[in-house]
Amino acid sequence: MGYSRNMSLVCAILIACLHFSYAQNAPQDFVNAHNQARKEVGVGPVAWDAKLAKFAENHANKRKTDCDPQHSNSSQYGENLATGTGEFSGMDAVKLWIIEKANYDYKSNSCTQMRRCVSYTQVVWRKSTLIGCARVKCNTLNAWFVTCNYYPSGNNGEKPY
Repeated sequence: MGYSRNMSLVCAILIACLHFSYAQNAPQDFVNAHNQARKEVGVGPVAWDAKLAKFAENHANKRKTDCDPQHSNSSQYGENLATGTGEFSGMDAVKLWIIEKANYDYKSNSCTQMRRCVSYTQVVWRKSTLIGCARVKCNTLNAWFVTCNYYPSGNNGEKPY
């Protein structure tokens, strides 16, 4: 009985560890983080799209050799990129994009004081309804490359919301 109980405990711990390692990088985590930011400005939700996720994964795999945050230059999708070291998660990337909100001036529909805000405006772009994201470990650094793609794309001169 003692052995069985110990094995059950070990199995439960292993399952929790596996879940934790996937936490903050799962499709629903990306969707939830985007939708929270969108809700704050009164924009409808986005949903996960397997085609966009595959596109993001293909691009991320191309960048994992150097971890260089180069855009895919897709004309059909919007895109946000981030790189980070350590255990840089997908949620860490989304947080970086959302923190740009402080740099966005809604009234003038522009970034303030030469600051970056286009990643934020893509996250909350009202016409974007689908997202797909990927996260890969870089080969050359102790770093991660994260990308999310959006359909339809944003940042076309209109206000995002």
